[in-house]
Amino acid sequence: MGGTINSRRAASPLVKLVEREERGEAPDHPQVSSLKIGANDRRNLVLCLDEFREPRSGLCRSGGLTPADIGRIASKYFKVSVSGKNLATGSGKERTVIHIKSKKIKESFYCPVSNMNHLNQVVYDKHCHLSESEEMDTREDDNGQVQTDIGETEEQYLNGDITENSVGNQEEAMEEEDEARSAATLRFVVPNFCKLRETALSPPTYIRNLPWKIMVMPRTTHGQDRQPTRSLGFFLQCNGESDSSTWSCNAIADLRLISQKEGVENFARKIQHLFYSKENDWGFSHFMTWSEVLDPEKGYIKDDTVILEVSVTADAPHGVSWDSKKHTGYVGLKNQGATCYMNSLLQTLFFTNKLRKAVYQIPTESDDSSRSVALALQRVFYELQFSDRPVGTKKLTKSFGWETLDSFMQHDVQELCRVLLDNMESKMKGTCVEGTIPRLFEGKMTSFLRCKHVNYTSSRKEPFYDIQLNVKGKKTIIESFKDYCATETLDGENKYDAGEYGLQEAEKGIFFSSLPPVLHLHLLRFQYDPLTDQNIKINDRFEFPEQLNLEEFLKSEEECPPAVYTLHAVLVHSGDNHGGHYVVFINPKGDGKWCKFDDDVVSRCSKQEAVDHNFGGNEDDITVKHCTNAYMLVYIKDSAIADVLQPVTEQDIPDQLVERLSEERRQETLRRKERNEAHLYMTVQIVTSDSFCGHQGTDLFDPDKINYRCFKVKKMSTLRDFMEIVSEQMKYPLEMIRPWPLIYRTNQTCRPVAVDLEVDSSKHIIDIADSSSPWTIFLETVEPDSGMLCIQEFDKETDVLLFFKLYDPKNKRMSYCGHTYMSIHSRARSLVPILNDRAGFPEDTELMLFEEVKPNVVERIENIDLPLEKVLDELMDGDIIVFQRADINFADCELPTAKEYFRDLFHRVDVTFCDKTIPTDPGFTIELSLKMNYDQMAHAVAQRLNTDPYLLQFFKTTNYRDGPGTALRCTYEGTLKELLVPVKARQPKKIYYQQLNIRVSELENKKQIKCTWVNSKLKEEKELVLYPTKNGVVVDLLEEAKKQVELSESGSGRLRLLEIISYKIFAVQREDMPLDSLANAGTKSLRIEEIPNDELEIADEELLIPVAHFQKEVFSTFGVPFLLKIKHKEPFLKVKERIQKKLEVPDKEFERYKFAIVVMGRPNPISDDMDYYINLQDFLPHPQTGNAQKVESLGLLLHQLSPALQLLCGCNPSLLDKCAFSLSSMYKLLRVYSCVR
Repeated sequence: MGGTINSRRAASPLVKLVEREERGEAPDHPQVSSLKIGANDRRNLVLCLDEFREPRSGLCRSGGLTPADIGRIASKYFKVSVSGKNLATGSGKERTVIHIKSKKIKESFYCPVSNMNHLNQVVYDKHCHLSESEEMDTREDDNGQVQTDIGETEEQYLNGDITENSVGNQEEAMEEEDEARSAATLRFVVPNFCKLRETALSPPTYIRNLPWKIMVMPRTTHGQDRQPTRSLGFFLQCNGESDSSTWSCNAIADLRLISQKEGVENFARKIQHLFYSKENDWGFSHFMTWSEVLDPEKGYIKDDTVILEVSVTADAPHGVSWDSKKHTGYVGLKNQGATCYMNSLLQTLFFTNKLRKAVYQIPTESDDSSRSVALALQRVFYELQFSDRPVGTKKLTKSFGWETLDSFMQHDVQELCRVLLDNMESKMKGTCVEGTIPRLFEGKMTSFLRCKHVNYTSSRKEPFYDIQLNVKGKKTIIESFKDYCATETLDGENKYDAGEYGLQEAEKGIFFSSLPPVLHLHLLRFQYDPLTDQNIKINDRFEFPEQLNLEEFLKSEEECPPAVYTLHAVLVHSGDNHGGHYVVFINPKGDGKWCKFDDDVVSRCSKQEAVDHNFGGNEDDITVKHCTNAYMLVYIKDSAIADVLQPVTEQDIPDQLVERLSEERRQETLRRKERNEAHLYMTVQIVTSDSFCGHQGTDLFDPDKINYRCFKVKKMSTLRDFMEIVSEQMKYPLEMIRPWPLIYRTNQTCRPVAVDLEVDSSKHIIDIADSSSPWTIFLETVEPDSGMLCIQEFDKETDVLLFFKLYDPKNKRMSYCGHTYMSIHSRARSLVPILNDRAGFPEDTELMLFEEVKPNVVERIENIDLPLEKVLDELMDGDIIVFQRADINFADCELPTAKEYFRDLFHRVDVTFCDKTIPTDPGFTIELSLKMNYDQMAHAVAQRLNTDPYLLQFFKTTNYRDGPGTALRCTYEGTLKELLVPVKARQPKKIYYQQLNIRVSELENKKQIKCTWVNSKLKEEKELVLYPTKNGVVVDLLEEAKKQVELSESGSGRLRLLEIISYKIFAVQREDMPLDSLANAGTKSLRIEEIPNDELEIADEELLIPVAHFQKEVFSTFGVPFLLKIKHKEPFLKVKERIQKKLEVPDKEFERYKFAIVVMGRPNPISDDMDYYINLQDFLPHPQTGNAQKVESLGLLLHQLSPALQLLCGCNPSLLDKCAFSLSSMYKLLRVYSCVR
């Protein structure tokens, strides 16, 4: 379809001109490549021709057209001026470019390069029919796409091609029309439509830098009668040939089948879709039935040609190369994945230029870069202003502690704004910008109250930084302001207490006494729904203007500028209460030119997209999501725009801040470079003999405790180059150092090996080092007091490097005694004088020599008269000789020889002890022997804690989690090895402990019980840890409690034990109840309190009622429950009085309480004027078995968010000292609620 010029070329006067010239009137035939009209020069028409293509036989001479020929032909038929030149193309071929300037060009067309020698003249004449049209202005854009200005009634089309929308208004005309444009119209003329069998694609046009195509195809579907139905499939494709899987682009489009018959309207359907790699086309499989398309009466086909159009409006894409700075002048913020509305708010604050300028002036020279909110905000603002790439915000969120999604979900944008502005305001105090934030954002409102019938008024002026406006039930922002300032009448039960005038009818309300230059309006899109017990989003339509006049709500005693505001920012949420997407539209200069900030992508947009599309309530408009709407607005007072939006230049930023941020960037660049080049480098770790001193373990050092001297070197550096670097850095001449690479032997030891410096110096480091990284070497140096000018020669073939350790049995310590070169043929005895000298012993001191073979093997050298190669096991460089005095008897020592020392060392392990009572206690570490018993371990820990070992209790670590398990008995007879739970290598072994008030031997015969002590004023004072005997009863527990609490002098002196579940009294335990019967449920707690004097004796006509607090629902309990005594036939009014006295609630507040009896969860209200008397028959317990008395209950509810009460009735007074009562065994549930009017 697209193989010849016929299907894509429209006839025009210029085309016919060329045809006439081809037939003999002109010497040559031009090969037309394209004719493009764009925005760069509306009067420039660029005509590109392939130069000197093979001319068509019979119609032209050999040679082709020159620019002069084209100019002559064009000026012959049009009033134009012509200039031309030859341009080189990328293929090395030249094209002729003709500039034709004219006020009016008859028609524009697009015709790709094709070989006109193969032109089917019949088809050509048919499809190159010229349509008469009005003259139009044309222009060429940077992308070379055709833009045509035509009248409203004129049909615009190009056969088989794509053109942009006609300019409908001046606002759209101002947008740069290039490949990054946001909207365009695709037009596809399909000839030979009846013969269409496969998918056909239009040529691409670029919108938002992505290629878009019309895709058309015949589709066959089966209806309900199972008969095949042929339909027209009409789709819009985006980026269809891309292999990338990360891109996405949201777009709305109008798909149209163009009518070619007068009086018949186009057939159109709309789509909205997020295009991405797996769904890169969207449209309709059944756009219209095939028969309807082919029906001439419908008017959609003419000369077997169908015309399809798609008008596309696309957002800036994600996941592709989109240069926000180039297209808009601004950059976005990276999406961290859990920051919700933060990016939108930061952009809004950034474009409040006066605030940005003040933030730059905050002194942060001495601030911690990781904790300073001010410095983090300065960094973000600076990078937003000067960076060419999206800016990260992780350092900012870390500075104020909101690093998780939960942090943002638990707060809203208003709270985040307050966190940032409050922090900035406090940091600005005492500086040259102090007061900037109040001057920008602070307004004042006056709350007033005036009585209707007496001369009593009151008012209070309060500052505000933002205003919250209701959306529900309001159509416009003005309606919300009227609701906000509406006067409320206080009458009836809500009369106002006017002091000496008593309760009076009154009016209360607010008005604004001043409005700030920058007005933040928070729209209450999210509200609590009591039916679902969660927040829901309100998507109702709520209109707000670009110009907002608030004069009617302002009552100022002083003259102030008019309260007329211009819309500066619209913060938008798309989604529901559980999640969604946040963007912000900003009018940066207040001139009506809007930009959309969608995280890292910034694009220009229209006023309609920024404002009108975000009113909400767009159920009928498919192009706008129903759940997309504004949740915050920022207005700037017209009189303050110039001040608030004043330019911010680099001169407004302190030099020290610029230097600090530049240094941070430089360091980050270096770190990034290091990461990118890490594969080219390797780390070399150097240890010296100083690192061996004090080491008490096997080998020469502990790799986990040593401080290495690290060098980062290129893998392709030579050993000689590396040694020169080491020599320079460590201040040793090159001839006074020698490297000894450390390798791990097969026997689990790490020892030095020799390198041949003459042979290996020119080798690359990577070739000498083993495969592991980092590479560790022992650097041998000349001792400063040796007097040597160069290091001793070493013969790799005949010499061996030996290291020495001295063992002291009395102190069980090992001392490093240096190293030396020895001939492999020398006798072991020759080491004795060397070792005596190093140890400071007399020269003739007898020594015992040992070879440290591997961690658990140390062998004594029995015959020191034999050569080293005979007495040492597989003599190698790095072998270690351990020696001790043989002339002293150390038999009384715990570890008399080095062999015993290393055997004991093999069983030593680091154990971490953590306090069980502190959940996050890091603990302390002690080195212990796996052979230790319980007492030895306890003494070691007690010494560290400076306490008595018998006042410690230990707990094993559980196998399944990192926490304390069962307690160890002090009579434990096993070893430490049996106590330690197997853990991963290098992971610390752990045991838990707790310090006691009694000896552990006593504790093991007692039961530990935790209780809460509550005083007579219902205050939870402290937690008690009690230790009654294991076989004791409740009274024993109460006696233990008396030792730890202070009883009032006027009190009864008797205690009782209550079981509490979910803030309700579950049971009052009998004093003779065994302690083993107390269940250890996770939700149950125990409480001890003193019995009030009036509850010591309960008459036959009295009951005890447990009381609990709750809100909204009876199961939503909280607070401290208590017991209350009620009497038979007692007026309920007296019960209320005792409740008020118990709770110490003021009369005025208690007047708000209402009461209801609740049976089986259903409340029955008791009105204030009802004479209700307590009937004990309703509360008497039913017969039961077990330890708990069956009871009924009575409860109170204080409405919604206020404190609430629930009263649960108690047992028969005659049974109070003999049994407990339990709500779980109740036969009937009865509660009384009290609620606020």
